[in-house]
This record gives sequence, C-alpha cells and structure tokens, in this order.
Amino acid sequence: MIYLELFIGFLIVGLFSFGGAYAAIPLIRDVVLSYGWLDEDALTNMIAISESTPGPIMVNLATYIGSSQGGIIGAVIATFTVVLPAFFIILLIMIILKRMLKSKYVQAILRGLKPCITGIIAATGFHMMLKNCIAQPDLWPVIITMILAALYFGSPKVLKKKMSPIVLIVVSAVLGVVVYGF
Repeated sequence: MIYLELFIGFLIVGLFSFGGAYAAIPLIRDVVLSYGWLDEDALTNMIAISESTPGPIMVNLATYIGSSQGGIIGAVIATFTVVLPAFFIILLIMIILKRMLKSKYVQAILRGLKPCITGIIAATGFHMMLKNCIAQPDLWPVIITMILAALYFGSPKVLKKKMSPIVLIVVSAVLGVVVYGF
C-alpha cells in the first residue's frame, strides 16, 4: 500500500511542479503532509538538508521520504516517479526538436544564435576578469588566471587530450587556498 501511495504522491508532484524545485516545495509539502509521511518539523529539516546536498531538491526529498516510508524500494519508487513526467516531457520535446532541426529556417536561427551565445559568454568572462583582476589591484587573480589558462591550453600538447574542467576547478581551489589561505 505504501508503495502505491509513494507512486501516486510523487507522480502528482512530478506532474504539477512547474517553475523549479523551490516552486514545487508547497506541492511537496501538501502531498507529504496529506499522506502523513512526515510532520511539519521533519519536512522543514529535510528541505534544508535537500538544499545543502548535491542534486535536485525534489529528487533528494523524494529519495529521503521514499526511503523513510518504504525502505530502498520506496526510495526508488519515489525518485523514479518524481522525475518520470519531466523525462517524458523532455523526450517529447526532443522528438519534436529533432524534426524541427531539419528545417532550414531553424538551422539558420541556430547558426545566428551561436555567435550571440559566444559573445555573451566572452563578455561575461571579460567582465569578471576586469572586476576581479583589474578593478581590484591584486596581482594574484591575474597569476592564477594565467596558470589555469596555461594548464587548459597546454594540456592537449603535453597530455594529448583536453584537461577536464573538474581538474581545473580543483587546481583553482588549491591555488586559492595556497594564495589566500596562508
């Protein structure tokens, strides 16, 4: 019985939660409290934990509530059903988009958008560089940026493959600790 309740409850959440996870919290609260799965305090604590752990809030909440009510099977059912509607909506969009991508007009629009997106990303990077490296007279951000750029652009020549963004983030964090932590 609990598995059916988890399926129906989180299917409702998945179907009717528009506007992101924060907009879905009232719907999740209604479903969870109506089934009596958690009380208000426990739900508030779980929302706080779900916000501070990696992953989407709705999935974290569904997994936790499903686990607390139905064990591992309950967690799988709740998690699966909360993402099921979004999966089918994206699948439908991809089917429609795949057909639309064959249109020469859609291709022209996408070719026109590429330089715009590149410009927006470059402008954001340039703005951040100006703000962090020039507006605040500190040489360390410039040095760290140059080290990261050298690693990124030099890695294909040395390692014969591109450097992972994760490695760059870790190197950046280490350099930040070394420079600003001591």
